[in-house]
Amino acid sequence: MLSFTDVTAFILLGLTSRPELQLLLFVIFLLVYIVTLVGDVGVIILIRVSPQLNSPMYFFLSHLSFADVWFSSNVAPKMLENLVSETKTISYTGCIVQCFFFIAFVHAEVFILSVLAFDRYMAIGNPLLYGSRMSGIVCIRLVSFPYVYGFFISFISTLWTHGLYFCGNIEINHFYCADPALIEMACAGTFIKEYTMLTLEGLNFSYSLLVIIISYIFILIAILRMRSAEGRKKAFSTCGSHLTAVTIFYGTLFFMYLRSPTEESVEQGKMVAVFYTTVIPMLNPMIYSLRNKDVKEAMSKVISRTHLMK
Repeated sequence: MLSFTDVTAFILLGLTSRPELQLLLFVIFLLVYIVTLVGDVGVIILIRVSPQLNSPMYFFLSHLSFADVWFSSNVAPKMLENLVSETKTISYTGCIVQCFFFIAFVHAEVFILSVLAFDRYMAIGNPLLYGSRMSGIVCIRLVSFPYVYGFFISFISTLWTHGLYFCGNIEINHFYCADPALIEMACAGTFIKEYTMLTLEGLNFSYSLLVIIISYIFILIAILRMRSAEGRKKAFSTCGSHLTAVTIFYGTLFFMYLRSPTEESVEQGKMVAVFYTTVIPMLNPMIYSLRNKDVKEAMSKVISRTHLMK
């Protein structure tokens, strides 16, 4: 029986064992990762250099993009390496680091989405008080909580990983060190780890989603009270992008984490994990930029200034 600390490396089985598909998958996910980096970093830079995007909502959006960059970069490089490598291994330290940052930025992202919902409520429900109540200090405090709390929860969750025992089995049926896959392959010490994962993730995902739901209930009430049809349309449009991102992200997370890990659920979760570790971080900049008039105008101005400078 090998404890976690006795293991020096794990073998990541990856998405497929078929060699003919691995090169194709490498090209696809490399392109997705490049688009993710360009899109999210581009959003961060655009918000920083555009005066018209100097508002709390875009401040929080820049942090959502920042979390997406780290979230994707924690998984994608190792996955790409293993797709073209014969030795599909990850070191003990690498596995611990990957587990830690994955859990930290998952929680950071869900609570940033909650903060964005609260920000939309303040902007639509209390427009006259929005500027004073959402001051710079308040915004910094609101965005600090997801990072501090996310890293705290991740530290606790990662500590319990040391209690897992592996009876000679070091093959992880996943393309990264995912908690459900580690629990499913372990032969002892899984109860506390599984209970902690289901409890913490269940409470945190549910609590953050509850904040979003309550915020949107008040937003809907405020919109229905508006007399102007144009005002209602504008309010709905500013919330549409956020609701799209919330639906996609929470749907995949609940499917992945709020089930007892079994061989079947791990196999299904592996397919879902591809979506929220690679596709969602790529989609978020598109969701928020293509449906946002202010972002499109700011992008046009930046492009025009760039051409003039040349």
